[in-house]
Amino acid sequence: MTKEKIKKKRGRPSNAELKRRKDELEKTRITWFVVAFGLALIIGIFVQNLKADQIVHKFKSPSFSGINTSSHYLTIENQEFNRKQKIKDEIKAAKEEAERDKENSTVQRFIRNFESRVYAELSRQLIANLFGETPQSSGTISLEGNTIEYSSDGTYLTLKITEADGTVTEITIPIGSFTF
Repeated sequence: MTKEKIKKKRGRPSNAELKRRKDELEKTRITWFVVAFGLALIIGIFVQNLKADQIVHKFKSPSFSGINTSSHYLTIENQEFNRKQKIKDEIKAAKEEAERDKENSTVQRFIRNFESRVYAELSRQLIANLFGETPQSSGTISLEGNTIEYSSDGTYLTLKITEADGTVTEITIPIGSFTF
């Protein structure tokens, strides 16, 4: 056939033609959706790249970064000092407690009480020698390496205490002022 005129039908298109048009329209819509979605993804990726910054590693510890290093070292120094001081205080407290426990034992209390009574008896004897019925005008007592010399001239009583290391203490007491 030579050129024939293709007659266009006028009126209502056939079902096959309607289906073909519908398929083309659906393909066009899907194509536009895929293009729009792809374009949105590409724009999203570029926008993320615009927001991105260079990755920089920073140490959190001031020992490595150098930021606030001196205060970090001072904090560590203070913690070490406090820990050592606490240990020293605990050792000192333990020693003091052991010493108190040792001093408060039954034997130690007995020794203190005994010493007190011995000193009281020595004092009573010294008073009897100085002011008793037969007073002595002078005398010497040796006690634990210390020497106590006493003398009386009737008006004054003089006590001369010489310690074991050679230190001398002299006490002069007027006798006439002892009244009650």
